[in-house]
Amino acid sequence: MLGRALTGWTQKAFQSSSSTAGSQVQGKLVQDHVTETKEQDCPVCSYNEWDPLEEVIVGRAENSHVPPFTVEVKASMYENCWPFYQKYGGHSFPEDHLKKAVAEIEELCNVLRYEGVTVRRPELIDWSQVYTTPDFTSSGMYAAMPRDILLVVGNEIIEAPMAWRSRFFEYRAYRPLIKEYFRKGAKWTTAPKPTMSDDLYDQDYPMQTLADRHKLAAQGKFVTTEHEPCFDAAEFMRAGMDIFVQRSQVTNYMGIEWMRRHLAPDYKVHTISFRDPNAMHIDGTFNIIGPGLALLNPERPCDQIDMFYKAGWTIVKPPTPMIPDDHPMWMSSKWLSMNVLMLDEKRVLVESNETSLQKMFESLGIKPIKVSILHANSLGGGFHCWTTDIRRRGTLQSYF
Repeated sequence: MLGRALTGWTQKAFQSSSSTAGSQVQGKLVQDHVTETKEQDCPVCSYNEWDPLEEVIVGRAENSHVPPFTVEVKASMYENCWPFYQKYGGHSFPEDHLKKAVAEIEELCNVLRYEGVTVRRPELIDWSQVYTTPDFTSSGMYAAMPRDILLVVGNEIIEAPMAWRSRFFEYRAYRPLIKEYFRKGAKWTTAPKPTMSDDLYDQDYPMQTLADRHKLAAQGKFVTTEHEPCFDAAEFMRAGMDIFVQRSQVTNYMGIEWMRRHLAPDYKVHTISFRDPNAMHIDGTFNIIGPGLALLNPERPCDQIDMFYKAGWTIVKPPTPMIPDDHPMWMSSKWLSMNVLMLDEKRVLVESNETSLQKMFESLGIKPIKVSILHANSLGGGFHCWTTDIRRRGTLQSYF
């Protein structure tokens, strides 16, 4: 049957290629749907985290599911949250909480539109569906955090391969948008998709003590191995020609090297590290908010901080988060407070309750735009995570 299928395909391919008329029709169809667009006309263009924001993708909380409690998830979560995953893994987040998160993100979209930003949304998908590959079986998670899966560099959209099995098919929620951008001139790259077999994860990764995790993190060792490339897009922070990345629970050195080679020679990828035993996504630890201006989590010192000072950068340590102790943070720490989104160099989206952080921005000459996404925070992201900037008005420059 396979032989007949291949033979039929070959015959059709030959007939198509040997028919001049068919080629002309096919060429016209391609021209009708995909046109060669100049970069300045492309709807996708962003070089850094602070140029004036014109278009953004905002994630969806609808249908969000708690990931199954597998080894890669367990290694990335704080121990006090393990009972939550044992109870809800593979099921929906608590319904009442999810409804509040949906409402908060809708209001976030309204605020962005009011500030003059075009808002796009991913597709609604049933994440409860169980899928099986030759290497694993899992259910899905969500399309809440576009920053995790999509990285825009210039006029190119890069789809990250991800590292959690529950996020293997997350790209499907964004494909209609990406295809639209591609047809209008954007470059579209999908990084090598990992098999996510057991070999990608250290099955004996020590998780019981914080001391063990600190020791391994200092050695650059996390639950993901170097079996195949993997990375989340949220591990990369852009500053024009220089892009900063950390090795983490979801991003390995092979993934970083793939990005380094892919983006060379126009961009330089710098690997930096922090004293963080649970490293996962750089923007809750290090967030660049302007040219030569960055927030650094005071609880997670940067091992390469001197290179930023030598480059003349200003490093600001944000105040202690004001999220209440009894507020559930199932997928992240309170330091999502610094996971802000710059609308431009002088405007920033900040959590309404974070009054100390708002004062800090005001002292820097930056106007805080106050929005509350406290319940959305519980799903693992702040303003930066819940969005991916598609277009910022600016040019490629060097700031480092």
